[in-house]
Amino acid sequence: MASLTIRNLDERVKTQLRMRAAKHGRSMEEEARRLLSLAVDTPSSAETGLATSIRRRFQALGSVKLEPLPRETMRAPPKFK
Repeated sequence: MASLTIRNLDERVKTQLRMRAAKHGRSMEEEARRLLSLAVDTPSSAETGLATSIRRRFQALGSVKLEPLPRETMRAPPKFK
C-alpha cells in the first residue's frame, strides 16, 4: 500500500472531512481514502469527451432536426505579386 501526505490543506476542508467521516462512522483517513477512490473511479467529462457529455445532458429533451445549410462554392484565393 502507498502513503500520501497532503500539506497546506485548508482548515475548512479538514473540518468538513472530519464531520463527513463522523457522519459515516469512519476515521478521517478512511473517509479520505474512499473519497479519493470515488474521484478516481468516476469517469470525468475529459475521458468521455465533450460531445458525449453534452449529448447525455440534453438527451432527455429529445432530438432536433436541423435543415442543412446551403453550400456555396469557395471564392478564388487572392493572388499576390
